[in-house]
Amino acid sequence: MTAITIRGLYVRRGGKLALSHLDADIESGRVTGLLGPSGSGKTTLMRAIVGVQVIERGSVRVLGDPAGSPQLRRRVAYITQAPSVYQDLTVRENLRYFARILDVPPQRIDEAIETVDLGEESDRVVNGLSGGERARASLATALLGEPEVLVLDEPTVGLDPVLRRDLWSTFKRLAEDGATLLVSSHVMDEADRCDELLLMRQGRILEHATPADVLRQTDAQDLDEAFLRLIEGA
Repeated sequence: MTAITIRGLYVRRGGKLALSHLDADIESGRVTGLLGPSGSGKTTLMRAIVGVQVIERGSVRVLGDPAGSPQLRRRVAYITQAPSVYQDLTVRENLRYFARILDVPPQRIDEAIETVDLGEESDRVVNGLSGGERARASLATALLGEPEVLVLDEPTVGLDPVLRRDLWSTFKRLAEDGATLLVSSHVMDEADRCDELLLMRQGRILEHATPADVLRQTDAQDLDEAFLRLIEGA
């Protein structure tokens, strides 16, 4: 089943074309990696998917509805690079606050904390947490409403390898439970952790395939080399 459908998408930012003629279908219940160098259009595409980006031409539909539709507010969660939690509150206090805004039952707080494995840190002030713990706290707030689609903009940037591994394990568990995840990164060694890849450069999609298919199509030894070959052949 397709969760996100993009057709003929053009986006202009600051007078320049940021996305050009994008077409893609992102499948449900999978972790799709959105990879490419800084400035390739990843964040702009994510903003278009969650409905906060002005579109010049084309369409984006999420779970069957136009991106940004009111009926998608509880079904789609967007996590930006900056932590989306209050630094002077504990993890649990943040979740209580957002739970009231979302009007979700109190038991969702404990379930979200358990999902991101922050049980031992739940009563600590966010400002005293590590970068990885703050990233997981932000993810917990996004999970309160049990979204069907999660859009995460470089959630592992600046984290050490152990914390990155733990976050990716969480992403995999969420997908196994039926959620659709679109995760952006400019670190190619994270590509192997994804079910599918959208490789971008200069506002265009170079390839949309599984990691194994990308390697096979480019006859490359690793995904770094594969991406370079796709660029050279573009």
